[in-house]
Amino acid sequence: MRTIKSAVTGLMILALSVLFLSACGQRKTTIPEERLIRVGFSQVGSESDWRMANTASMTAALSEANGFELIFDNAKQRQENQLLAIRNFIQQDVDFIVLAPIAESGWDDVLQEAAAAGIPVIIVDRQIDVEDKNLYTSWVGSDFLQEGRTAVHWLEECLREQGREDEPLRILHIQGTDGATAQIMRSRALDEAVEVHPSWEIVAKLPGEYTEAKSYELVRDFLQRGEQIDVVYSENDNMSFGAIRALEEAGIPYGGEGGVMILSFDAVRDALRFCLEGKINLCVECNPLHGPRVASLIRQLDAGEQPAKETYVDETFFSSNTITEEMIEARDY
Repeated sequence: MRTIKSAVTGLMILALSVLFLSACGQRKTTIPEERLIRVGFSQVGSESDWRMANTASMTAALSEANGFELIFDNAKQRQENQLLAIRNFIQQDVDFIVLAPIAESGWDDVLQEAAAAGIPVIIVDRQIDVEDKNLYTSWVGSDFLQEGRTAVHWLEECLREQGREDEPLRILHIQGTDGATAQIMRSRALDEAVEVHPSWEIVAKLPGEYTEAKSYELVRDFLQRGEQIDVVYSENDNMSFGAIRALEEAGIPYGGEGGVMILSFDAVRDALRFCLEGKINLCVECNPLHGPRVASLIRQLDAGEQPAKETYVDETFFSSNTITEEMIEARDY
């Protein structure tokens, strides 16, 4: 009898243990687990101050503290690296892919692969040229054509105020990475202006690739040939810094009254400092702080909402005649 009683007691204890463990398991499943949104971000590189500010904005917004798991890839200005990164993101089954494209073309195949995997793609900064616009969900960035037209309009007004609107104007055009949206559109704005101003001439187009070192070398070699210029139209600030160094070494006055006019794009803090000092005549803003906008787009998509296909950011410009120390200190980059 004692043996039977002990066996029954053991079975009861075992049953109670199973019930207890089962109850614990059920209670655990009712506790919602925090889900991080996995995002793969392919960045162009780190070629300029603008790009680094853009990366900082993106990584800060897509942080774990904000509910994201960010997988970041630096393409080092090579499109093949971006194609590889996107395919790696697909293999890792991320929730979203964010692409800052190096060039506009060449994305159809890899974005079709992302679409087949059911992964939405957001384009940031430069735009892309694909046959099917449904291969990406949204784009956020700058109106680069308007930026160029802002610079051209400012130049027209400046020459008019100086009584030089009909004088010959020799323009050195330093271009960004060939095929990038910013390069295409800022170049288009200048080309349009030259067509309607018979006295304007682009004496050379130099491929600065958005880097200070490349711009410096090209402008230095150009000036050593004895070429004369009145304006440097530089498609980003870092290339402007390189051009300025070359002008200084050649002993050519620039900025201010009577010197070679420097028109620059991006308006990073160091460029605005140069503008305040009269070394750069005009800085056209290109806002790099896209992180919060991209995070907002992802949250909308994750909630099943359909955001705008294109979002343009608000931008302004700064001239050496109007910029102040307070303006510079108020900048986030």
